[in-house]
Amino acid sequence: MIPIIKYNDMTANEILQKFLARSQLDLQKEQDLVFKIIQDIQTKKDQALFEYTKQFDGVSLNSSTVRVTEKEIQNAYKRVDPQYITILQKSIQRIRSYHQKQKQLSWFIEEEYGAMLGQKIIPLKNVGVYVPGGKAAYPSSVLMNVIPAKVAGVERIVMVTPVQELKGIHPATIVAAHEAGIKEIYKIGGAQAIASLAFGTESIPKVDKIVGPGNIFVALAKRAVYGYVNIDSIAGPSEILIIADQYANSKYIAADLLSQAEHDELACAILITDNLELAQKVQIEVSKQTQYLSRQKIIKKSLQNFGGIIIVENLQEAVTLSNQLAPEHLEICTQSPFELLPFIKNAGAIFLGEYSPEPLGDYMAGPNHVLPTNGTAKFFSPLSIDDFTKKSSIISFNKKSLQQLHEDIEYFARAEGLTAHENAVKVRFQND
Repeated sequence: MIPIIKYNDMTANEILQKFLARSQLDLQKEQDLVFKIIQDIQTKKDQALFEYTKQFDGVSLNSSTVRVTEKEIQNAYKRVDPQYITILQKSIQRIRSYHQKQKQLSWFIEEEYGAMLGQKIIPLKNVGVYVPGGKAAYPSSVLMNVIPAKVAGVERIVMVTPVQELKGIHPATIVAAHEAGIKEIYKIGGAQAIASLAFGTESIPKVDKIVGPGNIFVALAKRAVYGYVNIDSIAGPSEILIIADQYANSKYIAADLLSQAEHDELACAILITDNLELAQKVQIEVSKQTQYLSRQKIIKKSLQNFGGIIIVENLQEAVTLSNQLAPEHLEICTQSPFELLPFIKNAGAIFLGEYSPEPLGDYMAGPNHVLPTNGTAKFFSPLSIDDFTKKSSIISFNKKSLQQLHEDIEYFARAEGLTAHENAVKVRFQND
């Protein structure tokens, strides 16, 4: 049963510590293995990649079978429901439409005396997208990582996903990738896939950035290769925080808490309310609804270890605690949710009103569902097309415009003891 907690300074500290403790695990053994895999991929390339794929996934691959073929794509289409494809296409349209509004244009301004300044927006050339495999399919993860890259104008997008012995790649994942416009799909997963994308092998092209969630080995590998390539973020366990008042529907609240608790035993589901009666109703509903859900074992552990219903004095106190936690998903289920919105400072995605449940954001709303976790919404943002572009500054001065600043530049350079900097400007005016 999800516990009910009375909020005070002590419980606030305990809640924060419990929330952050989900990522404070001793992972030295896993880290050592990841480093070894990366080193092997760097030196042995394809040989190491195929050996690790055999070891961890039980699948024998070589340079001619590692890439998904056109025939495999056609077979995947035959194995999925046509309604699934229609829904995929609708989701793609909504995600694309939202991300197109994020596009920035290059710009230039002309200053006095002819100086020109500007910024050039340039899409990344090569991006690798990691899509989890294992026992489940994650087509939504495909769409959320690929479509912003497409909208940004990335020239080449490579997708990697684990292959299962006998079953191959889930057809839903292949179809989602094809519908999103992916032309290269490779049957590799784990730390070896991340290392292959970061350094390249005979079969896998090196990329400039790697995006997409994965298990702990994928997360550690992404962290290890950061600097050789760019990455999006290190994804942590999922989380939801709901702020609700007396007018909220307890059935809806319970269902939304459970929708995140089913992700992972480390997932976090918290309700903050100023109404004890609502808290008690939600507690009952959580127990009732859990009984007919398929992932009961995971849900119960998640709620026991990281779930909670927190009773506060008022909604202002709820907002303060929410901003401290900086949740991945924040639902505001109050009579007037937009009234609280200006006071929310830290959240990955904000869902306003009882008909804006978190799964809407996972699949169909349009905004990206790749969000900062574990309190990192204090300084990170959702995945966007900004993650697939880079910027170059443009500077163009003529003699007259430089003349207006040259003495200031020379003084600045002398103050820093950089006489060559000073000289590079001074020589242009010595004969005047």
